[in-house]
Amino acid sequence: METALKQAELYDIYEKVMNGQRLSREDGLRLYETSHLPLLGFMANIVRERKNGNRAFYIYNQHINYSNVCTNLCKFCAFGKEKGHRDAYEMSLDDIRRKIRERLDEPVTEVHIVGGLHPDLPYQYYLDMMRVVKEERPEIHIQAFTCVEIAHLAELGNRSVEECLRDLAEAGLGSIPGGGAEVFSPRIREKLCPEKLPGEQWIEVAKTAHRMGIQSNATMLYGHIESLEERIEHLDALRKAQDETGGFMCFIPLAFHPKNTGLESVAPTGGVDDLKNIAVSRLMLDNFPHIKAYWVMLGPKIAQIALSFGADDLDGTVLEEKITHMAGGETDQGMVRGDIEHLIRQAGREPVERDTLYNIISG
Repeated sequence: METALKQAELYDIYEKVMNGQRLSREDGLRLYETSHLPLLGFMANIVRERKNGNRAFYIYNQHINYSNVCTNLCKFCAFGKEKGHRDAYEMSLDDIRRKIRERLDEPVTEVHIVGGLHPDLPYQYYLDMMRVVKEERPEIHIQAFTCVEIAHLAELGNRSVEECLRDLAEAGLGSIPGGGAEVFSPRIREKLCPEKLPGEQWIEVAKTAHRMGIQSNATMLYGHIESLEERIEHLDALRKAQDETGGFMCFIPLAFHPKNTGLESVAPTGGVDDLKNIAVSRLMLDNFPHIKAYWVMLGPKIAQIALSFGADDLDGTVLEEKITHMAGGETDQGMVRGDIEHLIRQAGREPVERDTLYNIISG
């Protein structure tokens, strides 16, 4: 293996990996550019097993996408719709209560809630949403609202971000997901989502949450018009933020799905790019505890292989995901616990059921 690494001109990076040294942005770019995928996976797996052994985590969770009405209408998004569009929808609090009740006989430990930036729903609606979920399942952990949504809610409620987060936490919010990060590059945001919260402000919302003791995840949407350099800049910005607050639990590279978006001419990502993003993320984000292979976007087979390319988490049962499927995702909308555990065992890993904060439930 050392000979192969030297021939691929990756041995200096391998030495850094073995010595626990931080990789530079230049190192990360070389990893993206290499054609030696097995060697990349080999190095990423060293870090993965150093941090998490042979375990592969999953969660029994339920997704609720409360509305797709959105003022941003980003070009890469098939989910968001203008108010009045024939495919636009919004859920009432009774609808949300009904969704929670439908799963009361299942051992769900997390409700994951995200939606669009609705122009008219009142601030109180979001607080009441948290309370409705908690009324039906007092023990449940609510992971809700991307940093983009939280900035929107703060403006809606004439609150600071910190005040908004405090209101949400008092109503039942437990943690926040990592969506809305896309790619932080101002060039990308200007071209694809000019109305969206700038990358620096996304990071500031996340750091504000962390300073309040509210943990979060982080994402990167890859495979559209971003450059490899912009991917590395994104990872470096997250790494610096994590150095400061330590509040990120997991990083989730999200593969772009072009169908029904403003970028339908862009070819979908392939397995090589998907695995590279998992591996490079694991190697660059040395201060992130976990890397997730989100099976809904990657497909179960690539997600399974990703467990040997740096990923230690497959997400979970999900139950009725809408955002990826409106962009042409062809995976199931949910997966039963037995199927997830089977995928993990087939990959030679030990399945471990976790809660949102990575406390072990079983396994």
